[in-house]
Amino acid sequence: MSISTPRGNRTHIAIFGRRNAGKSTLLNAVTGQAVSLVSDVPGTTTDPVSKPMEMPGIGPAVLIDTAGTDDEGVLGEMRVRRTRQVMDKTDLALVVVRAGQTDLEEERTLVRELSGRGIPVIVVANRMEGGSGAEREAVGNEAEAARLSGAFRQPVCIVNALRRTGIPRLLRMIAERASRGKDGDFLLDGLAVPGDVVVLVMPQDKQAPKGRLILPQVQVIRELLDRKALAIAVTDEELPQALAALRRKPDLVITDSQVFGKVSQMLDEDVPLSSFSILFARNKGDAAVFREGAEAIDDLRPGDKVLIAEACTHHPVKGDISREKLPNWLMERAGGPLSIHVQAGNDFPEDLSGYRLIIHCGACMTNRKQVLSRISRAKEAGVPITNHGMAIAKMTGILDRAMGPLESMRL
Repeated sequence: MSISTPRGNRTHIAIFGRRNAGKSTLLNAVTGQAVSLVSDVPGTTTDPVSKPMEMPGIGPAVLIDTAGTDDEGVLGEMRVRRTRQVMDKTDLALVVVRAGQTDLEEERTLVRELSGRGIPVIVVANRMEGGSGAEREAVGNEAEAARLSGAFRQPVCIVNALRRTGIPRLLRMIAERASRGKDGDFLLDGLAVPGDVVVLVMPQDKQAPKGRLILPQVQVIRELLDRKALAIAVTDEELPQALAALRRKPDLVITDSQVFGKVSQMLDEDVPLSSFSILFARNKGDAAVFREGAEAIDDLRPGDKVLIAEACTHHPVKGDISREKLPNWLMERAGGPLSIHVQAGNDFPEDLSGYRLIIHCGACMTNRKQVLSRISRAKEAGVPITNHGMAIAKMTGILDRAMGPLESMRL
């Protein structure tokens, strides 16, 4: 995969720790570039700073520098809140401490929180230039690593981020510890084999970007090519002509969810049908949980609160799926007005208790870890969660058919 790999398919490696522990210097050392501003002034890093790069033994990754977890004041609290938002999408955490540091309670609490979220951790002990006497005179690397390993029960690496010593060993540890899971690896697992004919229905309306395709469409086309399947891309208007031109029925039809009902009516019942969004439900989240959540649409009543969550930000246009189409369909289904809240990007409500349903986007622009974090929070709050594709399939009465290809995969 190249440097243009979508960020949502990259391993997210985040750097956490107190102010002035050397987090930004460590990011610069790992990347070999001056990515983050470095200063002796506490709180120099205010917002998360990201750097996509190729990591040895991992491939496409994004490294994230964060504000200090001990930041203070009103602005400091806001910075810490943003730092904790980064945890939602972190695949591997580097927790930075000063070599020789004796007060480790802040970092121990941080490691416990990360571990509780299922995030692998490497403790990075940074030998500081001009640090305190204890830090400058800290015993040798092996003894210091053993001390910190006992304190944290996590792998430890000793570095000097400013001099960039110890970085090769840290990179090896990152490669051993990081796990990309299944992100980007199984959109079509069990769904397409060499020689299959797969028809992709991709409406090119006013919401479609000019001169290019949206990311889910590009990723599916690329994977079909890799799997030696035959990809036929059409709009919904061209679908009847494409079906008539084929010598046999397609092995699979994947459609934009917004034309689910129309496409379903054009196909014979024995033609497998799904959507880009439903494929991403498995790829980026939990398809079983999303399917169960879609059933909650039947329980919506006028006045209920519904959260529609988008992983990316964009300027909405007329007919926007999250701000117009989905709300209108949901209110028609509920028989009256609903209280619809749309949250985009990293914004996601801390208190979910008032919602009757959460509908997430396909999440092509974020990683699996963040979606699973949101699913976990929804479960804790007892709120059903689904995604765009499954919600639309439910409201058009074809959820069973749309889920069929995933539930009876041809391996």
